[in-house]
Amino acid sequence: MNPQANSTILSFEALRDFIEAALSSQGLPQADAYKVATLMAEADMQGSDGHGVIRLPMYIKRIQAGGINKNPVIKVVHERAAMAVVDGDNGMGHLVVSHAVDLAIEKARQCGVAWVSTRFSNHAGPASLYARKPLQHDMLGLYFAVGNANHLPPWGGMDMLLSTNPIAAGIPTADEPPVVLDMATTVAAYGKVKAKAKRGEMMPEGWMIDRQGKPLTDPKRAEEGFLLPIGEHKGYGLALIVGLLAGTLGGAAMGREVVDFNADHVTVTNTGQAILVIDLSAFGDPAVFKHAVDALVKDIRGSEKLPGVDRIWLPGEQSHERRQRYQSGGIPIVNALVTELQSLARELGIAPLI
Repeated sequence: MNPQANSTILSFEALRDFIEAALSSQGLPQADAYKVATLMAEADMQGSDGHGVIRLPMYIKRIQAGGINKNPVIKVVHERAAMAVVDGDNGMGHLVVSHAVDLAIEKARQCGVAWVSTRFSNHAGPASLYARKPLQHDMLGLYFAVGNANHLPPWGGMDMLLSTNPIAAGIPTADEPPVVLDMATTVAAYGKVKAKAKRGEMMPEGWMIDRQGKPLTDPKRAEEGFLLPIGEHKGYGLALIVGLLAGTLGGAAMGREVVDFNADHVTVTNTGQAILVIDLSAFGDPAVFKHAVDALVKDIRGSEKLPGVDRIWLPGEQSHERRQRYQSGGIPIVNALVTELQSLARELGIAPLI
């Protein structure tokens, strides 16, 4: 489906400035509001529309209800040379994770590799934003997170004890677009379910099932069922391991402790994320690695295709092309969401989006 159908086209700057104004109106310091707004607008610019401005009304509700700390003291609570645990003091997740990634880059520059976990963080948008950040330093990033609501039962079970628990990886290249994988451990991220509902679209079979095990395709009935893991039992196992690494290891919520931030705007979520950063120079000349990745990318893209396949894509290529297209031509925001944001602007007493 054409993403610009039934949509309003907005510039990156207009979207960022609106989000910043909304967050500032609720008491976030201007620098923090700007940083969060930039990351949210970048999510929409790369096509991660389930994690961009669509989340703003929910963020505002949590801030107004006291569920998010507007002035957190983000600090390191455990540390060694190549690792740290960052306590986000229940601040906006975008701020907490950005702090963790910057710290991991600094440590990797000294040690070659670094792992930084977060606790008492919050929803932080698409995982790829943070896996990509080390690329500009000739480093690669691996990112793990516990989702902010449980939508996945253990394989064969009914109790939703796991979340989408995403994984992202950013691999630097020389001349090709960077290889960036961003995937939920469920067939679809729950943000995509929310985006489908906002656009008035149905979900394909295979995303969700109801409690009788039958396909659930209406996103407005999502609460009646649960997401399916990728690869059946393998995806369930992967979601568990990611949750243990991103949540339990750093002292963050996991399992029944996870708070559904879609329904509960008050309770502290204690969301956990983790970033692993590797400095390419610890393995030799970064240019050699990046050119080797380029060669592999070209080989894969140029390999023989099945009948009817026009192109073989590498992870991150489509979002890279979308980012370039939206940067010059504007970002499509579905009209139903624009209407909601216009109403939000009136409630907050800020300038309208358009």
